[in-house]
Amino acid sequence: MKTSKDLETELIEEIATFYADPLGHVRFSYPWGQGSLDGFEGPDDWAVGYLTELAEEIRARGFDGIHAVEPIMFSTSSGHGIGKSAMVSWLVRFYMDTRPHCKGVVTANTAQQLRTKTWSELAKWHNVGITKHWYQLNAGSQGSLNVYHKHSPETWRFDAQTCEERNSESFAGLHAANSSPVYIFDEASAVPEKIFEVREGGLTDGEPHVHDFGNPTRNSGRFFENTFGRYRSRYHTRSIDSRTVRITNKQLIDQWAETYGEESDFFKVRVLGRPPDTGSLQFIPTSLVNQCTMLDIPQTSADPVVIGVDVARFGDDESVIWTRRGRDCESLGYFRYSGMDTMTLASRVAEIASKHMPDAVFVDGGGVGGGVIDRLRQLNVPVTEINFGAKATQPGYGNMAAQMWGNLREVMKDGIRIPDDDDLRMDLTGREYGFTPANLLQLERKDDMKKRGLKSPDLADALALTWAYPVFPSRLGFSSHQDQMAQTDYDPFKF
Repeated sequence: MKTSKDLETELIEEIATFYADPLGHVRFSYPWGQGSLDGFEGPDDWAVGYLTELAEEIRARGFDGIHAVEPIMFSTSSGHGIGKSAMVSWLVRFYMDTRPHCKGVVTANTAQQLRTKTWSELAKWHNVGITKHWYQLNAGSQGSLNVYHKHSPETWRFDAQTCEERNSESFAGLHAANSSPVYIFDEASAVPEKIFEVREGGLTDGEPHVHDFGNPTRNSGRFFENTFGRYRSRYHTRSIDSRTVRITNKQLIDQWAETYGEESDFFKVRVLGRPPDTGSLQFIPTSLVNQCTMLDIPQTSADPVVIGVDVARFGDDESVIWTRRGRDCESLGYFRYSGMDTMTLASRVAEIASKHMPDAVFVDGGGVGGGVIDRLRQLNVPVTEINFGAKATQPGYGNMAAQMWGNLREVMKDGIRIPDDDDLRMDLTGREYGFTPANLLQLERKDDMKKRGLKSPDLADALALTWAYPVFPSRLGFSSHQDQMAQTDYDPFKF
């Protein structure tokens, strides 16, 4: 009868045979067709091809543990939902299992993406992996994200790092000269140029590996150049059409085709895995957000005060009250609440309105927002209901949500003051857009943002609400403002 020590020795010897066989490792390591993998018999066709090509490159290098070899570099663009995070997880576990003292770093475009998508997917595969007991995986809601070998935690590990430029030193040399330094970029289209540049310095030792994945949301930048442009000869590249992958949501793809059209940039990026023609799907550029952060803005006594209220609907969404004076969107403050009921939220809005005497209060009327609006009217707070899905009142927009975000983007170009808030920055820069077949601008749905690992952009929605319509400049307070409007032909809800 074999002892547990004998079985462990057999497992170690079996795993060692997969040094140059990542596909064999994936098929061996997980209980395909059982438990949480019931109905799944193995990797999809694109993944089989990817892992097979990786095996060929490993064998061609013939790394001996002493002499450095040429880096193995892959860059993969794809549509949505093909299983990129699963591939990232398989790669991490393949390297950890087959390369003692390997060191790797994994990044994504946001900390939210890293934690809720990339690392949670790794935790899923780790928990069903045959070598789970060799490692410690940390994926807590607040702590560091890493996985390391229990016997060599400092020298045999992968760490998750955000791709902010100020964090660039984390992507320098991984110091694994006798093993494999590994860099994996998930959602690589949003990774800054500087991070790619710093990574280059870590590819001189050992058997370096690079794996970049992403939806090609831009037709410029390093991920574009690596996959489609001037650097593509250095990489093994592929573009994967979501329609060819078994696990993708074909109903959602059909919906996108109907909403945006198969020739639209949105469909090219989200389904075909091809870069857009127009430059970028990011609706508000990062440079514009940086330009407006804590910008000095002159004020006048006539600047209108406007309140925007985004009402949470469920789960981890937040209710947000945003107050601005003219172009100053920071000084009067913004307030965010989790789990607050509609009556309490309405009371908080009324308190803030009583303090600042706003010229307009715009409230999200969708879902449970109607209850907030009804209560505010009972409290004699003049409210304008904004239904995000309603028909836009300005030409060129597909609905009111697109209109108010479009107005926000336009005033940001002229300069507004916004707070230095990482959550707001993520909300403003994370949302993408496309055009309907009628050439109307349409924002990415919040559900689709969440599928990309982003949270609902509640802060940005509340700020954008304050720009839903132009507001008559007056500091007479909202009651007298209503009287003044009744005596004039001025319509504040038209441009």
